[in-house]
Amino acid sequence: MSLCILIPALVGLLSGILGYLLGKMNSKGGENNASLSLQSDLDACRANSKSLMAKIESLDNDLKVAKASASTNIQSFAKSVETVSAGIATIPYNADLAFSILGKKWKQDDLKIVEGIGPKIEELYHNAGITTWKELSETAVEKSQAILDEAGERFSVHNPATWAKQAELAYQGKWQELKDWQDTLDGGKE
Repeated sequence: MSLCILIPALVGLLSGILGYLLGKMNSKGGENNASLSLQSDLDACRANSKSLMAKIESLDNDLKVAKASASTNIQSFAKSVETVSAGIATIPYNADLAFSILGKKWKQDDLKIVEGIGPKIEELYHNAGITTWKELSETAVEKSQAILDEAGERFSVHNPATWAKQAELAYQGKWQELKDWQDTLDGGKE
């Protein structure tokens, strides 16, 4: 009877050992499959990373182009519109338009455009720190008269009552209004 018990015990033991060995072999094969799966995931991440880096580089280039374009647009805008200290935009000086209406070429901020101001009076204003149409347009008649009076009798006879308004029209680029008004003035006087 002992043989009857021994044979099934041996078969069970051999089956257990065989099962254990087969299980070990399958688990090593599973590690290889997992390793291959992880490697393919890593390769996919590297490819995705390269793609993203290329997109970042492309966006950086687009940003550089946009900045350059914006800078050019800002410079162009700044040249075409002059902003005054009060924050009011003015019409930029157009020498050709001024010439077509006034019949004479004028440089921007040439104070002689004002009827009644010649080279000597312009020099007086420049010495007083008034060098632009805007500055002359903001100068009170009393200050203009004081500048003339300080220069002597030769200049004090001039009447600067219309000069600030004429300078304002020039500063604003209102050439036709300036011409029409100057046509009615006599030596800068109404």
